[in-house]
Amino acid sequence: MSLIQEVEVTELAELKESGEAVRVIDIRQPAELNAGIIPGAEALPMHLIPLRMNEFKHDEKLIMVCRSGARSAQACMFLQQQGYEKVYNLRGGMIAWSGSGLELGMPQAV
Repeated sequence: MSLIQEVEVTELAELKESGEAVRVIDIRQPAELNAGIIPGAEALPMHLIPLRMNEFKHDEKLIMVCRSGARSAQACMFLQQQGYEKVYNLRGGMIAWSGSGLELGMPQAV
């Protein structure tokens, strides 16, 4: 059994459409972002999470995203160890998101 809470791409799309407060954090490296990001996602390379996690609120829902879901799962575990409970991994990552035909955005200047 996984200790990491996960969301499917369809769940995330529904959350975003509903207007529910959720922060989507894309932890891929800047060069990877050129393939497209989830619209509204914030780019924060994985190695910077320990330095910038104070920017996350403990009561907000955080959804971590990477290419396949492996690195974002590690980021979720790290944040859970730091006391964050509302941390979710996007199952399948950007591969699943783009494979579902969902909208892709272009990254803001990183």
